[in-house]
Amino acid sequence: MANQPEQENSQTQPQFAIQKIYVKDISFETPNSPEVFNQEWKPEVNVEIDSRGRNIAEDVHEIVLGVTVTAKFGETVAFLVEAQQAGIFVIKNFPEQDKAAMIGSYCPSLLFPYIREVVSDLVVKGGFPQFLLQPVNFDALYQQHLSRVKSQENADTNNDAVH
Repeated sequence: MANQPEQENSQTQPQFAIQKIYVKDISFETPNSPEVFNQEWKPEVNVEIDSRGRNIAEDVHEIVLGVTVTAKFGETVAFLVEAQQAGIFVIKNFPEQDKAAMIGSYCPSLLFPYIREVVSDLVVKGGFPQFLLQPVNFDALYQQHLSRVKSQENADTNNDAVH
């Protein structure tokens, strides 16, 4: 019986585990090669990052971090990289607010070094100079997301009150 409180405690303690990290989808295009290799390498680079999560079993979540990198000279595309790095995470016994932060910030932060490497490798293998994604503050992005959601909810509430 001495183990019972210890077992109960371990069943209610917050638990976090990485089950798997993998590349979910990648695409690399150089639509204007080989001509683009003759350009002086000073492209305009646009980086878009997003993440999403879904519950795949009780307390098990797939988190996908997506990155799109487009390098252009004016309207001429030098390269386009689209990559999705995913992970399967156990997130158990966290308060709902903390669980949402784990899904929206902590897990994407864990996936970022992997997707950074994938993007860099693809760009170099495509014949271009090394490209490294700059660090991302996923906590700040998550807070911005929460602010947008709250603003939208407030706008919806105000619109309902007007009608």
